[in-house]
Amino acid sequence: MFDMTKLEWTREPLSYTLADGRIEIVTKPHTDLWQRTYYHFRNDNAPVLQMRTTERFFSFVVRTEFDSKHRFDQCGVVLYLNSENWLKGSIEYENETYQHLGSVVTNHGYSDWATTVIPASVKSMWYRLSRREDDFCIECSEDGVRFSQMRVCHLWEATGEIAFGVYACSPEDSSFKAVFTGMDVTECKWLPHDGQQPD
Repeated sequence: MFDMTKLEWTREPLSYTLADGRIEIVTKPHTDLWQRTYYHFRNDNAPVLQMRTTERFFSFVVRTEFDSKHRFDQCGVVLYLNSENWLKGSIEYENETYQHLGSVVTNHGYSDWATTVIPASVKSMWYRLSRREDDFCIECSEDGVRFSQMRVCHLWEATGEIAFGVYACSPEDSSFKAVFTGMDVTECKWLPHDGQQPD
């Protein structure tokens, strides 16, 4: 059972409700998470709702639903340590035709962004974030059953206690509602590598 009482805001959104296994977030305009790379600017004001853990092996799953209609509106799963060390997986709206399903990993103040284009008609997505010590895997699913890998990554500063949860933001002059349900924390679903042995 997912204990919502353990969730804490890093920053609060425009408005929100938390009840009965459901989180609703209404975003503030001009909120985002990004550090330096390519654009050179730094944005660190997105609402982030997380819980803390020292567990070194686990998976967190959540379903997102959203009515985003403005460029760069986004919501998804997040692991936020501080302004310069975090990761997120989300769908970012682009226009009436397409949007970006992707992930950002930020280590020591520099972000990267890996994406794939999906139709703008997609308005719901499941995510699964898994931890194996200081390595992480982000997966996505349209039905909450069959998950596909989006990203395997390392966070240099995720060596002990971490925080993980959900976020939603609107980098431009817009606002939308994001709904999070189906949250659960389980044993790690990201299995040990069964191929080449470590050096």
